[in-house]
Amino acid sequence: MTRQRIIILVAALAVAVILGLALAPKVDRLVSKSGPDGETGANVESAGKPLVGGPFTLVDQTGKTVTDKDFHGKYMLIYFGFTFCPDVCPTELQAIAGALGQLGDKAAKVQPIFVSVDPDRDTPAVLAKYVKQFDPRLIGLTGSPEQIAAVAKAYRVFYEKVKEKPGEGSGAAEDDYTVDHSSVVYLMGPNGEFLTFFAPGVTPEQMAQKIGSYL
Repeated sequence: MTRQRIIILVAALAVAVILGLALAPKVDRLVSKSGPDGETGANVESAGKPLVGGPFTLVDQTGKTVTDKDFHGKYMLIYFGFTFCPDVCPTELQAIAGALGQLGDKAAKVQPIFVSVDPDRDTPAVLAKYVKQFDPRLIGLTGSPEQIAAVAKAYRVFYEKVKEKPGEGSGAAEDDYTVDHSSVVYLMGPNGEFLTFFAPGVTPEQMAQKIGSYL
């Protein structure tokens, strides 16, 4: 997948997320804001709640089964991606790590989470090696294809396996594929409620400032 294709994909899907939330039941209006400093996020002007998030059961990088309830009481900073992702995923995970560094002691209230959309390749062992490259606090989650499909649907995340074209991969093996996916970082509240999101390109400083406003 070329970088241009990635940029077009994530931009289109970020818009799709906004539209999806705006049309969700119980939501009157979703306002996407871009401040003078380039801050990107979304605030809902409604008496209801946007339908993003919900219960899930997955497996962490140690092989332990976890549910959404294990994270209640903390702010969850969630990103969906895959370990074979060439540039977008590492960039966003580095931004998350940088934001936690900017928050200092306040970061103890935030749990960063990386959910794989490539469960066939991203086993707990693979995730364990991957997440430690970014931040020791980062938890990697995987599961069965059905479990990943369920949590992706709950968070309105798009992902699709795409076979490598001839010449792009190393052969015709079954694992010669990439995964197109939306690239949005979600901030969820201590009770699992959606608070805001960060589109691709947000700096660690901007992310930390926005997160800090909720802590």
